[in-house]
Amino acid sequence: MKKTVSLAVGSLFLIGVPFFVKNPYHIHLLIILGIYSILTMSFVMQLRVGLISMGIAAFWGMGAYASALLASRLGFSFWFSLPLAGIITAVMAFGIGFVIVRPAGISFLIMTLALNFILVQILGTTYVELFGGWGGITGIPRPFLSIPFLGFLEFVSKVSYYYLMLFLLLLTTLAFHSIYHSRIGRAFDAIGETHILSASMGINVFKYRLWAFVIASFFTGLAGSFYAHYQCFLVPEAFDFWKSIYLQIYSILGGISYPILGPIVGSATAVVVPELLRVTGLLEPIFYGILILVVALFLPGGIVGFFQSSRHIEILTQTAKRTWALVVPSLRGRSNRSGDY
Repeated sequence: MKKTVSLAVGSLFLIGVPFFVKNPYHIHLLIILGIYSILTMSFVMQLRVGLISMGIAAFWGMGAYASALLASRLGFSFWFSLPLAGIITAVMAFGIGFVIVRPAGISFLIMTLALNFILVQILGTTYVELFGGWGGITGIPRPFLSIPFLGFLEFVSKVSYYYLMLFLLLLTTLAFHSIYHSRIGRAFDAIGETHILSASMGINVFKYRLWAFVIASFFTGLAGSFYAHYQCFLVPEAFDFWKSIYLQIYSILGGISYPILGPIVGSATAVVVPELLRVTGLLEPIFYGILILVVALFLPGGIVGFFQSSRHIEILTQTAKRTWALVVPSLRGRSNRSGDY
């Protein structure tokens, strides 16, 4: 009941955000936060079965380019391009994963990194005019709806895209939550603990790792489709391997042990903190790097793990009380002295 109430309150809060946040740039940051959250959740799903992927951005790009080509070249609407992009990405992941998932470990990491490099080069090559070369694809149509008695509705404003992203994020969250609480999710947890013992107990490690790889790639493709129709243009550099590294950092910031809340909190931190540090100018990367080091060294469970621990909450409460007890008398003393003068 507590989780249900929390989910309902959180959903109502997210639905009401545009009524309080009027700045389009802030709405844009929330949309980017939603995209990063889906991508980071996909990375964590693979990580939970022992697959350290350096190719999340590659499958993100596959979904984006697939949706862009379906819409701009074949005339498909966004509502057909979105699921088809996810399916195409999942099929590609199944074919690629059938080869690279079995070794796992460092071999999987290197092969996904190589895959990311190869994809960017293929998308940027001038020999395949279909992908637009390094200039990318432009003129990607925006989503639209034809509602009876209401007329034609085109997604143009940031608020409309925000609600579309919110729907996609909630769909992904519910799907991942259902998977983690099913028989497949229990197999994922067992393989993540020890794949050798899981195999000795009759769990087909390769099959479940391939399932995790394909499922994560499907939702990554959905995020890519949304990104393509939100930006309305694509360039290969948007999906380079650095994006995959950033997604790993986001998962560490939020907490790898929390496969849904951790990616969302980590992505929110990655989006909000740089904006707050923008006033520092050239020192922004330094402060951001220090934050990442602090989390990695002193918060092994990530930000969510820190606040989930009652011990840490008690320490924060005691520290706040002691600070309050020291600061308030000092401030009162200063105000009394100023009154004497």
